[in-house]
Amino acid sequence: MIRRLKTAALAGLMALLPMSTVHAQELEYALELGAMAGAMTYFGDANYANPLKNINAGGALFGRYNLNPRMSLKLDLAFGKVSGDAMTIDNRFPANPEQQWKFSNSLVDVGCQYELSFWGYGSGAGYKGSRRLTPYIQIGLGTTICGGDVALNLPIGIGLKYKFAPRWNAGIDWAIRFTTSDKLDKIEDPYRIVSTGMKNKDSYSMLMLYISYDLCPKYRKCNNE
Repeated sequence: MIRRLKTAALAGLMALLPMSTVHAQELEYALELGAMAGAMTYFGDANYANPLKNINAGGALFGRYNLNPRMSLKLDLAFGKVSGDAMTIDNRFPANPEQQWKFSNSLVDVGCQYELSFWGYGSGAGYKGSRRLTPYIQIGLGTTICGGDVALNLPIGIGLKYKFAPRWNAGIDWAIRFTTSDKLDKIEDPYRIVSTGMKNKDSYSMLMLYISYDLCPKYRKCNNE
């Protein structure tokens, strides 16, 4: 009788083990789709370093491909506006000494960023020990379309993401885009200093809150589902 009970208990554990494995694996998803909303700030000849100056609303649609619990590739389409007024700064430009210069340009940003999380990201279940909350760093490459000008940009930033439901994520994402253009503010080389690359060029930052939904569970075929 004891031997039969042991056999039955072992069979029960063996039956439950694949189920728990499937449950843990199903908590990993290959793809996220989401939307962002927040603030966009311009940095350039009319604003050198003040992140609270000339703030405009911005938004984005994005897709994130999760390579593994720590690494992701994010594609985004962002839109917003950059604006400024040269009368609000102390410097005087040789090319425009009267400072009669304001601008307000619509902006579109298309880019891809590589994200590296500090810890494995997931539901926290299973043998991998992933965490629901983790910060991340990001770097990438993109294109900026603003005021009729098209330029490359280099986004560098940080973020924080949180899985508040099995397939739902929320987070905060900040990145500054360094561009190859000095025309986002409609004035080029106001100090008459010729520069190349990204030196003395315009940039902008995007501080966004986002929400996303997970798609494409991993390992589904491996477990005959």
